[in-house]
Amino acid sequence: MGFNQGMEKEYLTILLHLVLATLAGGLIGLERTYHGRPAGFRTHTLVCTASSLLMQLTVYQWVLFPDATVETLRVDPTRMAQGIMTGIGFLGAGVILKEGLTVRGLTTAASIWITASIGILVGAGFYFPATVGTVLTLGTLSVFRRIEMVMPALYYSRLEIRFRRHEALPEDNLRALINEHGFSVANLSYALKEEGKLYEYSMVIRTGKRDDTRRLAETLAANDQILEFRITPAGD
Repeated sequence: MGFNQGMEKEYLTILLHLVLATLAGGLIGLERTYHGRPAGFRTHTLVCTASSLLMQLTVYQWVLFPDATVETLRVDPTRMAQGIMTGIGFLGAGVILKEGLTVRGLTTAASIWITASIGILVGAGFYFPATVGTVLTLGTLSVFRRIEMVMPALYYSRLEIRFRRHEALPEDNLRALINEHGFSVANLSYALKEEGKLYEYSMVIRTGKRDDTRRLAETLAANDQILEFRITPAGD
């Protein structure tokens, strides 16, 4: 009875905390969903809301336990935040995938982490930094993407090409073909596959233009000597 009486006047504030956390997480999640990321709208919304929910326990511990002594409730409020961020680390790790040179999901993992941070701020009632953090996060995920598209950069890819063992294109000829399409070879390895029936070149290639990858793929596809090839761009 005492608990309900003590909390009734705080219900509106708690509701405000949770609604704002849900909105902030949802906005960030929408951006991730739009770009087809595995952790999207619902995941980010739940992470932010859950973080805010858990912070309520720390913020309102004096109301929850009115008869407890100061020594009993001598709790560092940042401990709850630390526990939340530790748990979020496992969730973030689940969206990171590595295949060869390609590492995907790092940006989504970082967005989950900062979404939890925003939820903690909202749960603690720090609306201004939470609002600024939400705006900056959305700006980083959307505006910075466009900046990256126009910035000069080197684009790395992993290229695997298979030939019949005795019909493999000589290495010098293959390098020349790759160079003609604007790529340079960063490193190169060789392997026999299918019990020695196939000869495989595996290499890391780089270029300064995104469109070079498409042109190279078209040329390789038209070469009858090549049995199989695979180009895997590196990046998030």
